[in-house]
Amino acid sequence: MAHASEPLGTIDPKEAAHFGRMAADWWNPKGSSALLHKMNPVRLGYVRDRIDHHWRIDEHERRPLAGKRVADVGCGAGLLAEPLARLGAEVTAIDAASETIAVARRHAEGQGLAIDYRVGGIETLEGTYDLVTSLEVVEHVSDPRAFVAGLAGALASDGLLILSTPNRTARSRLMMIVLGEGSGRIPKGTHDWDKFLTPDELGALLGDAGLEVVDMTGLAFSLTRGFSLSDDKSLDYFVTAKRAG
Repeated sequence: MAHASEPLGTIDPKEAAHFGRMAADWWNPKGSSALLHKMNPVRLGYVRDRIDHHWRIDEHERRPLAGKRVADVGCGAGLLAEPLARLGAEVTAIDAASETIAVARRHAEGQGLAIDYRVGGIETLEGTYDLVTSLEVVEHVSDPRAFVAGLAGALASDGLLILSTPNRTARSRLMMIVLGEGSGRIPKGTHDWDKFLTPDELGALLGDAGLEVVDMTGLAFSLTRGFSLSDDKSLDYFVTAKRAG
């Protein structure tokens, strides 16, 4: 039984159930998570760039996270956790859906990767982590303020927090919900536009949690180029933060 003070309330049971139903198909690049697969190289490129910049690591270093503890919060079936492990990290990856974690564990075993997968919310993390990632997750939790505070609490003093999330704009409503979910490219019910956070809103939550935003970069999409990093944050964006002061 969780105590009331624990941030267990950040998990939205409906969201967990929705993504749990997608678990078996998660690693199929043409399945229900196809867009995540298309986004992943750009996400990894951004994460790698911020890691190198923060810890002054050579971009050609093959295991830049060797010796570092990493937490991937809202990990799904491991699309980000596995590459982080390959970069040398000791990875703890958590997700609210037990079905998804079961798929993640099986897939990691098949790849020969040792990742500490756990079912639950932020309260399942222990100690602090050099890198905390939570990509396309904050828009699915029931209490974004408590969630961001929990992420900040898991961050080591010299740690780095990397988030990504859709912006709450007319463009994101059109692209992600009207077109994306309407066409079936994104499973229906994946997004609630009213829960999307603007960069200013997320920046304020990070500031209230004692963190300082060091980078904010857009994630754009076009039919010709696919996903790419951009100054345009109207669809989706990344935020990198560290402890203030």
